Amino acid sequence: MDVIVIGGGAAGLFCAIEAGKRGRKTLVLEHAGQIGKKIAISGGGRCNFTNLNTDADNFISDNPHFCKSALARYTPADFILLVEKHGIPYHEKKLGQLFCNDSSRRIIEMLLREASDAGVEIQCGSQVRSVAKSESVALVDGAPFEVKTDKEILVSQSLVIATGGLSIPPLGATDLGYRLARQFSLSIVEPRPALVPFTLSRQLLRELAALSGVSIDVAVQCQGKQFRENILITHRGLSGPAVLQISSYWHPGLSVNINLLPDHDAFKLLRDHKNGGISLANFLGQFLPHRFADAWCALHCPSQPLKRYTAAQLADIAKKLNQWEITPTGTEGFKKAEVTAGGVATRELSSQTMEAKNVSGLYFIGEVVDVTGQLGGYNFQWAWASGFAAGQCV
Repeated sequence: MDVIVIGGGAAGLFCAIEAGKRGRKTLVLEHAGQIGKKIAISGGGRCNFTNLNTDADNFISDNPHFCKSALARYTPADFILLVEKHGIPYHEKKLGQLFCNDSSRRIIEMLLREASDAGVEIQCGSQVRSVAKSESVALVDGAPFEVKTDKEILVSQSLVIATGGLSIPPLGATDLGYRLARQFSLSIVEPRPALVPFTLSRQLLRELAALSGVSIDVAVQCQGKQFRENILITHRGLSGPAVLQISSYWHPGLSVNINLLPDHDAFKLLRDHKNGGISLANFLGQFLPHRFADAWCALHCPSQPLKRYTAAQLADIAKKLNQWEITPTGTEGFKKAEVTAGGVATRELSSQTMEAKNVSGLYFIGEVVDVTGQLGGYNFQWAWASGFAAGQCV
């Protein structure tokens, strides 16, 4: 075998397709019963397969420049051409996010057809038991890598690790990729849940209990990053697109600031209406869901007519509206995380080829690498781009 790819997700399949196109005899080993499980559930089953606005700034890594090379060589436009070649209808939902019009199965079927056309062999239900690299001059068929599965022993010239991260264990996530990296003495940036809901203290959960299910358009800020989208109050804490986005930048102990009135200077708004007889809760109900306005006032200040508040009180209320500070107790962990931040350190890999600098023929691509995209199709674009980069060289 010329190339063995461990992992039949987006990155692994795409790498295998590119290798197959070059005439490389390529095998994909997938431990699950079918390939592309994460593709199938993504985007609510419609697969947010890329983002028109993809840029290096949309990714988190210890080395923010690492992803630039791969992203430049395989762009969203390139993947769109592939989607259109297969006649898959799609649409832009918002903020450059592209989704299939119907099922994400269309993307999986597209990849399978491309793999078949490229002569790629795919083995599902294949558990990798061990990997070894021979340094002997007398190599078996010139192939230095030996991969033992639960079924057989395989050898290959190149080995690609596309095992993903730890997110969503029910889909079969494992730490195999990290274990293999450590086996070959590659360093790891500690994996952590990303694009994940926050949990809150019991006291705050009790105070917000009546608001479970309420969604609000806000701006959320942490560590100098800000996202303007909806948050969703749940019985466990905070979720919604804005929270998922900011969670990737959050670390335990940090607070997040939520601007409940992102289009307004709250103090000016309150001051300009101070002489009216309307109560604070009813006034805020013009900009926020009434149920939320009532509960927020009960939490922060008794509602009364605006004219009864002093200027100092209005300033304090305004600050809490534009900078509602919440300190999460944690996140809902890998079980609910859409992706895994951290992974194989980028300093160990070539940004041009994704090959390990000190282990010739060994490649790491996709989510297992310390490159994590924001919400909105960026992680899929990284999968295509990193898979493409490795696929040109394996």
